[in-house]
Amino acid sequence: MSFRQIKLVFKREYMTKIRSKGFIAATILIPVGMLVFVGIVVGITILGMNSEFTIAVADHSGQLYSNLHEMNNERYLDAHDTPADSLQAMVKAGEINGYIFLDKGLISGNKSPELIYDGSGGISLLNSVENDIGNAIRSARLKQAHVSAEVQQIYDSTVNLRTVKLTEKGKVSDDNMGILTGIGAFMGIIIFIALSGYGGMLARSVIQEKTNRIVEVIASSVKPIELLIGKMSGIAALGITQIAVWIITAIGIFSAAVPIAGMFIDNSAEVMQEAANNPAAGASPDLSILQMPHIDPMIFVWFFIFFLLGYLLYSTFFAALGSAVDSETDTQQFMFPIMVPIMLAYFIMFQAIRNPDSSLSVISSFIPFFSPIIMITRIVITDVPLWQIGTSIFFLVITFAGGMWLCAKIYQVGILSYGQTASFKELAKWIRE
Repeated sequence: MSFRQIKLVFKREYMTKIRSKGFIAATILIPVGMLVFVGIVVGITILGMNSEFTIAVADHSGQLYSNLHEMNNERYLDAHDTPADSLQAMVKAGEINGYIFLDKGLISGNKSPELIYDGSGGISLLNSVENDIGNAIRSARLKQAHVSAEVQQIYDSTVNLRTVKLTEKGKVSDDNMGILTGIGAFMGIIIFIALSGYGGMLARSVIQEKTNRIVEVIASSVKPIELLIGKMSGIAALGITQIAVWIITAIGIFSAAVPIAGMFIDNSAEVMQEAANNPAAGASPDLSILQMPHIDPMIFVWFFIFFLLGYLLYSTFFAALGSAVDSETDTQQFMFPIMVPIMLAYFIMFQAIRNPDSSLSVISSFIPFFSPIIMITRIVITDVPLWQIGTSIFFLVITFAGGMWLCAKIYQVGILSYGQTASFKELAKWIRE
């Protein structure tokens, strides 16, 4: 085996694909899509600040409006002296979004509040008004029962759970479980797309060279195994280049998202502080979803390792597939058994997202055909023991070596076979020969 010949094939495969319009377009469009997504999120956040609704409150109990006004002084308007027909006219004219009558029967529990509104705001507004009125009625009932201020403060207080994660070094760090779960799912999906996408690219490349009879010229100076390794490594390098560009771009976009959003939001720091002190106000934009959490750099190392090993494993079968057919239309009978484990891994990934330490998640992360997707998802979300990662990589390498030996036999016969698509029986014959 000549490494010089492999290098030549690698360089040809890599440079040809990286200069293609399809590769350049895909490499650019994904970051553009990220920018559009972040722009939409920022736009929604900014526009959401101006979507305040006005509800007129005709409080005939004398005890409830003050509580509502304290919760949100911009939403609730005092209208205890305004008759119902005038309030209806104000709703129809668009001066207010709705009105509600409150009396002492609500405090005693004999009646239910009724909101008359123009239909705007959706379920979010209805839930918010319902919660505010419920809190106001509860506060009034506590006062009516002559409960002390300390007890009432206990009822009104809320508890926010703050989570920290204990590392193996004995230190604690902020636990961004929600964001890390999203990143784990994102990395798993990226590998899922890459396995089928780059594997399909390799199969099409083999089919194209075979159809155009270029492979006959190449095979006269390069051994089939050298050609196979060169093509596989070339597309692997192409995939690493493309994904690295996407990841670096994503980190840059999300790192700059909050400062850029802050430029468009006046007094964002004061607004966010006010919301932290008064959750009921509901006036602050939540920019935390745009913040880039601290991520262990080893996660990216494991990501590229499992991506590379997963690609190499599946690329052997895609290369054998390309050599066994004469056209892309004939690939369906061989494509199904290759895609089944990829699809199964994709569905198991969602179980791993919900419970990364379940028996299904752990066992699946050891199965070589599933582990590239499942293991990286578990690594991001939870603390996976190093021995599990090492075992998974070991099984992947062993399975790749066996698959490489098996598919290389098919490849070296198939690339020079023409006339008709091989059957499974013929593939078995090629392996024996």
